[in-house]
Amino acid sequence: MHFDQLRLIRSPNIVPVSYRQLMARFGNARAALEALPDLIRRGGGKRVVLANEAAIAREFQFVQAFGARYVFIGDADYPYLLSHLDNAPPVICVKGNLELLACPAVALVGARNASAGACQFARQLAFELGQMGLSVVSGLARGIDTAAHAGSIESGTVAVIAGGIDVVYPPENRALQHAIAERGLLIAEQPPGTEPRARHFPYRNRIIAGVSAGTVVIEAAPKSGSLITARLAADAGLEVMAIPGSPLDPRSRGCNQLIREGATLVQNASEIAELISPLDNRILAPPVKWEPSIAVIADDSSHTERSAVIDRMGMTYVSVDELVRQSGSSPSTVQMVLLEFELAGKLERGAGGKVRLAT
Repeated sequence: MHFDQLRLIRSPNIVPVSYRQLMARFGNARAALEALPDLIRRGGGKRVVLANEAAIAREFQFVQAFGARYVFIGDADYPYLLSHLDNAPPVICVKGNLELLACPAVALVGARNASAGACQFARQLAFELGQMGLSVVSGLARGIDTAAHAGSIESGTVAVIAGGIDVVYPPENRALQHAIAERGLLIAEQPPGTEPRARHFPYRNRIIAGVSAGTVVIEAAPKSGSLITARLAADAGLEVMAIPGSPLDPRSRGCNQLIREGATLVQNASEIAELISPLDNRILAPPVKWEPSIAVIADDSSHTERSAVIDRMGMTYVSVDELVRQSGSSPSTVQMVLLEFELAGKLERGAGGKVRLAT
């Protein structure tokens, strides 16, 4: 079953939303794979390409030889909080101790060019959180991330990386990344061998936020990736905290901005632990069978209904609800048309679940 799931995930134009829709519609990955060619053609796709079976077999073999393994959404040990994200990754590759996410976790993120004082503070904060029984999650970047992992390496640290499970980035963190894989937990969403690119980091950030009960930001510029992580945590209903800084330091403006927008000001590990504790019951809830949190789509719509949806799609992002209202078609019809267009490479999804025709 997992072979078919990975093949579906690795097929072109399959993203978390379309994966969940296909699984909800067809019940299993094999049936979804069999249906893909027809769905792609209905969306106007000229080429039908599925992930190569031999390549998927090689990927499984490589991951096993590397000492890692895959965890699919729906598996009992898939991170509980992460599974509740609307765009939760269908599969993650892990190496190390996955039990670190069975207890409450806190994300510590911040500037790559952080000040020496902020790095020292982050390292001490991570150490103290670890002594309180909390796992520390970060992104293995330079600066605050590196300090957070170094401070919690003995108690249990979780690194979510932007590239493949076997790719070291940044190069100077080679020893630290190997140590985390042996004594903590390493998580990757991208296929093995994938070098991290700018487009991969927002995907990594949502996992950092999604596996953590709360996110703490320590030094961040107003448009940094750390603020993206914090906002993703807020969108998921999780705790967002920030360490205040001097208004004279550009690296503190992002944290101060978060506090103005409603993030909780924190100054030490005890305050963070106090905010996280009410969420313990959610995090430690008994495993439940995963069910797609998405309406089952159907393909029994008329040509008129489909045309009404297609005619109202354009190059500007619009919500799915708006397409339903303006087209007069059922939600299942709209979702089916969007899925077909996405599989054909003719649809782009944006923030907030909005869609537009691909440019």
